[in-house]
Amino acid sequence: MIKYNKNIVVAASVLTAVTIAMGAFGAHGLKGLVTPERLIIFETGIRYQMYHALALFVLGVAPIIPGHTKKLVFWFFLSGILFFSGSLYLLALKEQVSFDVSFLGPVTPIGGLLFVVGWLCLGFGAWKQK
Repeated sequence: MIKYNKNIVVAASVLTAVTIAMGAFGAHGLKGLVTPERLIIFETGIRYQMYHALALFVLGVAPIIPGHTKKLVFWFFLSGILFFSGSLYLLALKEQVSFDVSFLGPVTPIGGLLFVVGWLCLGFGAWKQK
């Protein structure tokens, strides 16, 4: 039996399902509500969320990655999804939400940095393995 991290696999599965639902909403529900430029912003958030949700699934089942590295990478990726993709969703929908989202401009690159740090932690954790 393959040793895996059940919590990471479950979280990845939920994130992937949410990403698909949000992608469908973006493709069908947002046309006509937002400009084509805003739709591209929304789709960028979806793309990066899907990449990292799938990466989390692989991380959860990868037996070579130590448990502490898995947890660290999980939190970096999850935080990256919230900061990067979440800020893009709100920025894309800024005319539709009832509050000012201009403060989110600097949040997006922080989310990108969290993704980068997560990938570096994953690489370092794998490299340390004998």
